[in-house]
Amino acid sequence: MFALFDDAGKFQAGRVMSEADSSMQIELDSGKRVKVKAANVLIKFAKPAPAELLAQAAAQSADIDVDLVWEVAPEEDFGFDDLAREYFSASADAVQQAAMLMRLFETPHYFHRRGKGRFKKAPEDILKQALAAIERKKQQALQIAQWAEALAAGSCPQPIKDQLYKILFKPDKNGAEYKAVVEAAKAAQRAPLDLLKDAGAIDSPYQFHFKRFLFEHFPKGTGFPALEAPPITDTLPLAAVQAFSIDDSMTTEIDDALSVQGLGTGTVVYGIHIAAPGLAIAPGSPVDALARGRMSTVYMPGHKITMLPDDVVQTYTLIEGRDCPAVSLYVTFDEATLAVQGSETKLERVPIAANLRHDQLDSVITDATLTGEAPADYAFAPELAFAFRLAKHLKAQREVVRGKPENFNRPDYTFKLIGANGVNTMSDGIEPTGTEQVAIGTRQRGSALDLIVAEAMILANSTWGGWLAELGVPGIYRSQASLAPGIKVRMGTKALPHAGMGVAQYTWATSPLRRYVDLVNQWQIVACAKHGRTAALVAPFKPKDAELFAVISGFDGAYSAYNGFQSSMERYWTLQYLQQQQITELDAAVMVNGLVRADTLPLVFKAIGADGLPRHARVRVRITGLDALTLDVHASVVARLDDSAPADAGDAEADAEDELVDNAGALTLAIDVSDADAPAGDAPAA
Repeated sequence: MFALFDDAGKFQAGRVMSEADSSMQIELDSGKRVKVKAANVLIKFAKPAPAELLAQAAAQSADIDVDLVWEVAPEEDFGFDDLAREYFSASADAVQQAAMLMRLFETPHYFHRRGKGRFKKAPEDILKQALAAIERKKQQALQIAQWAEALAAGSCPQPIKDQLYKILFKPDKNGAEYKAVVEAAKAAQRAPLDLLKDAGAIDSPYQFHFKRFLFEHFPKGTGFPALEAPPITDTLPLAAVQAFSIDDSMTTEIDDALSVQGLGTGTVVYGIHIAAPGLAIAPGSPVDALARGRMSTVYMPGHKITMLPDDVVQTYTLIEGRDCPAVSLYVTFDEATLAVQGSETKLERVPIAANLRHDQLDSVITDATLTGEAPADYAFAPELAFAFRLAKHLKAQREVVRGKPENFNRPDYTFKLIGANGVNTMSDGIEPTGTEQVAIGTRQRGSALDLIVAEAMILANSTWGGWLAELGVPGIYRSQASLAPGIKVRMGTKALPHAGMGVAQYTWATSPLRRYVDLVNQWQIVACAKHGRTAALVAPFKPKDAELFAVISGFDGAYSAYNGFQSSMERYWTLQYLQQQQITELDAAVMVNGLVRADTLPLVFKAIGADGLPRHARVRVRITGLDALTLDVHASVVARLDDSAPADAGDAEADAEDELVDNAGALTLAIDVSDADAPAGDAPAA
């Protein structure tokens, strides 16, 4: 006697060796003996042999018309043997019964299991839905196979091209497009990015980087809804000053300006005037929602994505020839000793006499002209001379607190993109295409005009931070416990020391047109200016306000991502510059982990042969390959330019920090073929 039984969903058959009331001992063809519960035994038979029964039943099962079986099956529960006798004949043998059992078992969308060997046919509406789903899955599998074949053949189907960034960076792993790329990459044994590039999915490396960023951070696009700039309704007095701003020529969001009064009297009042959108834009308003959604202006060579619409920016920007609403900090100094005698914050209209431009004046306004060693033939010469003297004094004071001087041993690099029409893309207002001619220039950090603006903004941010704390009004601060390695700058709501800046507290409040944190702090400062000691009662944000922490969290993430993107795009244009200038060799300094830093370009990269060299060793490297898509530089050391590393080659903390920035934006894909002119850090805006 033989028996067919259900072994955890798998049908097996063998010879019955013994039988009890509740179980049987069955010997399989392999010779193995198993104990089987009687309830799991579905068919007892005398012939054919177990192996033959299973083989014949499997063959006959495939021929059973499941639609006909469903039609003739009863509405109530039934046994497979009963249905076999209904379908085949009243004398259906063991093979036919086993065939019916297998067919019912493998078509669960037609027949639902109701126990060992018992079934119930699916309702008609449920069956139709199941069959439709099976057909869709079949068609999807066919589509996936066709797309994978096209990719392997070097052609990218349009649906995959349309979802390129989603597939690579935020994939739906159940999506047909994703599965097709994975299947094609596996079959071709190639990296997905290489496969897609060769198939024509990526038209332009520049557009790839830019659109990837937009996909992740601006999925709805970079345009603005039609919103009018809210008017400033406060009655503001006119300041008795002639203020001037210092920015780059391409700057449209002019946040800050300076003024100097009382030269030659022994007491000088130094004015720092900040654009005042906070007087018009209310927390929770539509314009505020726009700014909070972006958190900051995004900078990149030749282009920028502003935090606020241009019409709004132009309403509040400190443009020359206008009396502009401003939040002004006036600090009174002893003219001889530069000792601080007091400070005052005012809400007022400030006459902007001039917008001075770095790139036009850096070579004209120099240390020599500002100190009287050379003629100063330019506007605001006495005021700028005082501002420069004061800036050097303030910097020296901060360095005493900091414990060591700030080291500006590397320049800031500037990028200018010239289109086919010969016009700078930034001034033309046209988004770059990635094929422009790039010019890379330098502006030495710590130059005269740069120092004047930087120290003025540090003075304002630290003074206002202390004032907010004194009045018990919360603000958003940046702090650093010490300059020890690994101690990072953090954002919070407490006025804590900033070791890197060398100040007792530090806010960001001087760029409210391009950083949302600055706008939030300006609201708090405006409340202090209007209400003094009672400001904490009426300020938009109260102590321990959860909204402040939400702003900090959102800003931190967005600002880090924006800086990473800016670094990536600067790296892209630097690689373009190397190609356009046909540069094949560079002089560089060795860093860590085989990295080198180019002497005259903003470029850090690995070079073969640099691993064993000491930090700061001088080398010449040969460029052997560039990849504009992955932003990789392939290079090797060809010569040592010095015998030993310099004794003091720069600020180690700055090297480590810049190393992270210079290498930001590395291409990280989410697809897994193993499965089925912006300010940086805390430097104030110049």
